[in-house]
Amino acid sequence: MLSHHLQGALQDLRDLISITESDIADIKEAKNDQQFDRLSLKEEKLKGFESKKAMIDHEISKLMTTQPDKDLPELLNQEQHKALDELKIELAKLRDVNKKYAKFVLTVSNLYNSFLERLVPTEMQGYNKVASKNAAILEVRV
Repeated sequence: MLSHHLQGALQDLRDLISITESDIADIKEAKNDQQFDRLSLKEEKLKGFESKKAMIDHEISKLMTTQPDKDLPELLNQEQHKALDELKIELAKLRDVNKKYAKFVLTVSNLYNSFLERLVPTEMQGYNKVASKNAAILEVRV
């Protein structure tokens, strides 16, 4: 069962990486709808990964309690060791891809915020930003 959960977790991670790379490509082209459409899939894959990781933890814990005299490396076979190593690599890839995506999201967010600030000037009232009293959002002339 451990090997099965490891393979499932690996596939979920690879899917998350692929989805995030698609998000990066779409944010570069301002295709926001596609990114929002993938949110539910991304959340599903993340929940699946978390569930499989919990099962991996459970299986490893079970192995260790049934054979307390052995260390963990002795309890796992070669395939499981390889899968754990791949899991570490894929987690590092996901972290790097997420960092890259976060930079794009922050840049786009700052762009939209600066546009909004130009359209609707704000003032600070304490800790809150509020629209200026004399700000005219749009002026319509006929």
